Amino acid sequence: MDAWKTTKEEERILEVENLVVEYTSDKEVIHAVNGVSFSLNKGETLGLVGETGAGKTTIAKSIIRILPDPPAKITAGKIVFDGQNLLELPEASMRKVRGRKISMIFQDPMTALNPIFSVGNQIAEAIRNHEKVKRKEAARKAMEMLELVGIPAERYDEYPHQFSGGMKQRVIIAMALACNPELLLADEPTTALDVTIQAQVLELMGDLKNRFGTSMILITHDLGVVAEVCDKVAVVYAGEIVEMGSREDIFDFGAHPYTLGLFQSLPSLTGEEKRLKPIGGMLPNPADLPIGCNFSPRCPYATEQCRKEKTGLTEVREGHYIRCFRAQKEGDK
Repeated sequence: MDAWKTTKEEERILEVENLVVEYTSDKEVIHAVNGVSFSLNKGETLGLVGETGAGKTTIAKSIIRILPDPPAKITAGKIVFDGQNLLELPEASMRKVRGRKISMIFQDPMTALNPIFSVGNQIAEAIRNHEKVKRKEAARKAMEMLELVGIPAERYDEYPHQFSGGMKQRVIIAMALACNPELLLADEPTTALDVTIQAQVLELMGDLKNRFGTSMILITHDLGVVAEVCDKVAVVYAGEIVEMGSREDIFDFGAHPYTLGLFQSLPSLTGEEKRLKPIGGMLPNPADLPIGCNFSPRCPYATEQCRKEKTGLTEVREGHYIRCFRAQKEGDK
């Protein structure tokens, strides 16, 4: 059974199969995403977890097809959304998908909003681009969306510089959900916010997701956020998914050395550890990946086999997949 075939076909909204993305820079080929496969159910939330530079954002931008070309190029794979391979759609058709069926919340609201237009006009523009409504109707709906995310409609004509970071992120969420998309891509939506505002924004996103029945891919390096929001988790390292399963699989039965390293790097309020155990070393150079397992240079359990051979995702428990010789052998016991 392939790792990405985890749901009944009628329940599946998204299938990413063997996605490969490369960047060309100074005659070097950067292997950003290397054969990533996963699926997503309707109404489900998948968390993509990993260090900065692991390839999480590239995966999301591939789905919505906004990678800069050049230098980025999708060299292999399929991205099937609602039965259509998005990689085969002409750009004119893809523009109808963006914002209407698939929306993205970007990491930094400061750069996602245009400083010379009011926030209300920017939400209304997104509505008018995808729905055949007049300006007055689009403005009315934009005001409703502002109210929905906790911003008074009276602030429709105000500009981004008049809002705090948390309020800007609420505007971005309102814009992303204005056309009731079926799939929401959220790229570290709370990273630039303080802890209190983070909690408010996550609660808001969860409420709106349930209200509209939206599926979501959440990109984050915060395992606390994953525990609160996600149904399924895929741990990404050096452009590969190294472990994937339900939230319970990852938190209770996580076995890949990288997954374990992520958990050991977290401070604990109840544990007796006096020092954190960070993962040693750095991500490998994506232009010169290891011959064997990509994590082997940093792995405390690496063997000669790990350094010379690669392994695929293997199901160790129902719906729980791991890319690791050691974890696979232990799963067979």
